Amino acid sequence: MPSLTSRPPGPAAGTGARTAAPPRPGRDPFFDNAKYLAMVLVAMGHSWEPLPGSGRVVEAVYTFVYTFHMPVFIIIAGYFSRGLELRSDRVWRLVTSLAVPYAVFEIAYTLFERLTGSPAFPLSPLTPYWLLWFLPALFLWRLTTPFWQTVRWPVAVALLIAAMGAVSSNIGGDLHLQRILQFLPYYVLGLQLRPAHFDLVRRRAARVASVPVCLVALAAAYWAVPRTTTSWFFRRYGAEELGSPAWTGALVTLLLFACALVLSACFLAWVPNRRLWMTALGAGTLYGYLLHGFVIKGAVKAGLYEADVVSTQPGRILVSVAAAAMVTALCSPPARRVFRYAVEPRLDWARKPKPAPSP
Repeated sequence: MPSLTSRPPGPAAGTGARTAAPPRPGRDPFFDNAKYLAMVLVAMGHSWEPLPGSGRVVEAVYTFVYTFHMPVFIIIAGYFSRGLELRSDRVWRLVTSLAVPYAVFEIAYTLFERLTGSPAFPLSPLTPYWLLWFLPALFLWRLTTPFWQTVRWPVAVALLIAAMGAVSSNIGGDLHLQRILQFLPYYVLGLQLRPAHFDLVRRRAARVASVPVCLVALAAAYWAVPRTTTSWFFRRYGAEELGSPAWTGALVTLLLFACALVLSACFLAWVPNRRLWMTALGAGTLYGYLLHGFVIKGAVKAGLYEADVVSTQPGRILVSVAAAAMVTALCSPPARRVFRYAVEPRLDWARKPKPAPSP
């Protein structure tokens, strides 16, 4: 995902946050492993959306995964933004790593739609295409970082803003502002975290405790499937738009925040601490995120989801495995070399040269 490859700022930079371990140079594989595994869940979740008659079990797993898979990404993004200063070089980096790829892929997905059966599909930069909402969201969150580093009780203030967003149904759809507001507390929480907080979930005790917690959460998701809508997890709508009284938006915001934190901790507890085959893939999650939409939407348009096998339980498992394999390939170094010009464009030529020092 965007800009999650930087190292934590300050004294913790480049030190693998392990309990009772001396500082180590370089990247901490824990975070790269976490990003890769979360990206796999994102791709699998998107691959489940077009399943015909997916059934209660798939819906329960879908609800369980959507409770935490984007929050954990956003928390990590906030954690690696702790030292962000709005200097000219950092603002330039924000533009080239988030704003420019957003423009490139907004055009690319528009052309994709027009060439695959929707010739009148509009190009609307203020209405992000499906999964592209995350790029302007992270761009705006990072611009507000100095404020969250200054204000007292930042997480509480962010939760208040998110609750107000969930209560209101008049925010509009520009840049998916509703999502930006409702996911904001996770970014702000990430800004407040320190390596010691992650040490807590990297212990064996946390790993053991996470098992019964996840089983209870899956049972709760199974119970909730026929009684609520998964649209709450998208954070794209106000409560009234989902057929509920406005005041319930505030309660659901707090409930989802609490559930997301617990399940994010459970997820992180099972992330490997050591360098593995997946570690290198964690640095390429932005590629997997931006590119996997073409594959899933292409499969829908090609009618692959209409095959009889997809409606069976083995077929649903096959779809999940295929999604994991597909996004793994898109995060790999060969894919990054091919698509680097679009995902991480080098725009030094467009930057004004620094003035020569005075004699």
